[in-house]
Amino acid sequence: MSYAVANLLLTIIDLYWWVLIISVILSWLAAFDVINMRSQAAQTIWRAIDALTEPALRPIRSIVPAFGGLDISPLILLLALQFLRDVISRTLVYG
Repeated sequence: MSYAVANLLLTIIDLYWWVLIISVILSWLAAFDVINMRSQAAQTIWRAIDALTEPALRPIRSIVPAFGGLDISPLILLLALQFLRDVISRTLVYG
């Protein structure tokens, strides 16, 4: 694998990791009514983040049930992204 391609993939994974973290934080802030979700700006940001994360989280949610109302699908996706990042990094070093 080319160094440039691997570096691009690692950057995309890192950016998506942060988008997922932002999604989790926004959901907490909305749940505790810290953010006014009736605001147009908040709704726009939420829709954008949701459009980026929901396609990856939906298959995980269909397999893993929520534990006592706690959705652990973002945690599973974060772990999968870290695993993928490690695989790409090791391929770069040893391949």
